[in-house]
Amino acid sequence: MTEVKSWVKENSTLVYFLLAQFVALGAAGASILAYMVKLETRVHTMETRGAAYTVSRMDEMKLSIAKLEQEINKNDDSIRRIVEIMTRELPRK
Repeated sequence: MTEVKSWVKENSTLVYFLLAQFVALGAAGASILAYMVKLETRVHTMETRGAAYTVSRMDEMKLSIAKLEQEINKNDDSIRRIVEIMTRELPRK
């Protein structure tokens, strides 16, 4: 035991360095663990809340697309009628 104490006294700088490395590794591990927990929490939140939100937004988009398609079809019919009337009234040679 006295040999260990004397070795520690002689190499105190090395012992402090190794302790500091151990603390730094522990802090890095804790930081990584905290990040992983935070990320998993975000994913879980998005899976539970985000799914309903996404579905409702997609339903709104489908309704607006259907409305635009109706307007497109109405405008297409109107343009066809106008072209038909205009070509009917052209003088034939």
